[in-house]
Amino acid sequence: MGLSSCQPDHAGHRADAHRPADRRKTPSRLCAGAVAGGLSLLLALLLALPGHAADLTLATWHADLSRDGPGLLLRDLQDPGPDLQALVAQVTEAAPDVLLLTHVDFDAGGAALAALAALLAEGGAAYPHRLALLPNTGMATGRDLDGDGRLGGARDAQGYGRFAGQGGMALLSRWPLVVARDLSELLWRDLPRSRIAADDPGHDLQRLSSTGHWVVTLDAPEGPLTLLAFAATPPVFDGPEDRNGRRNADELRLWSLWMDGGFDGGAGPFVLMGNANLDPDRGEGLRQDMQALLADPRLQDPLPDEPTVAWKTAGPMRVSYALPSAGLRVTAARVWPAAEGQLHRLVALSLAWPPQGPSP
Repeated sequence: MGLSSCQPDHAGHRADAHRPADRRKTPSRLCAGAVAGGLSLLLALLLALPGHAADLTLATWHADLSRDGPGLLLRDLQDPGPDLQALVAQVTEAAPDVLLLTHVDFDAGGAALAALAALLAEGGAAYPHRLALLPNTGMATGRDLDGDGRLGGARDAQGYGRFAGQGGMALLSRWPLVVARDLSELLWRDLPRSRIAADDPGHDLQRLSSTGHWVVTLDAPEGPLTLLAFAATPPVFDGPEDRNGRRNADELRLWSLWMDGGFDGGAGPFVLMGNANLDPDRGEGLRQDMQALLADPRLQDPLPDEPTVAWKTAGPMRVSYALPSAGLRVTAARVWPAAEGQLHRLVALSLAWPPQGPSP
């Protein structure tokens, strides 16, 4: 496991190299088995030593796993073209222990996610534990939220979407995942110091989360880790009222309140990860809110100034993040090159696990 640029290949990803036989002793297959057994025993002993920490690798990717209609993603995964093949190849090469996808279509039976997991397993990256909750994207409100005089449009939903579940989130993991809190139903107006306008057409029903805000416990070896997963609305595609900009900033601020102890939060080691859709220095949006979060002493920023997307018009920007809590030791971090057919890039970091004290 770990980042391929910093860690050796996982033994399960490729066959052992051939070893020449020693004709004076035991046959080669028995020698290889003895060597492998000895290495396994040595590794087990090392893991048992006090103070030993192995790497735990997490990644987030706003990869394009959304389609124009329900069921189309599953169709494409069953007969993957070059773009999906490149996506699978990059995930299997990065081999994170946990992967958060922030733009993947949701279906109630989890068929598309299972098909994706099967492709990854074929490549050597097995994720037996998967989580996808119903997102707010495409969830009908019955209101004309965008003021165009029509009902049922993509922008009239709780979160932008042409159909329920379009462009949701999913977690794939080597270890069990437990939902500690799903904050996706929180109304925007109920966030302390909410920026929603008093005359907003959805004031009484608009949820804060455009996609979702999840607090998930990862049952990792040697102790649990809390994952704070989200995908925020882009702070664009509105007018001078800046509705999307204000909502984007409040989606981000929810996590600051969680770290303060709100929403039953603030305890234990954690990693905040996902697509904030907000660059701290460039583009539209309330950038000062992103700057404030990155400067929060309760967080670390292992990849400062690293762009995670290259827009065709706006250029390179940083919108996806993986931010560990201050007490964790980061052993590696990387933004991967853009895969074929993808604008957004995979963001990964490795942590020493279990925690061994504050980072240097």
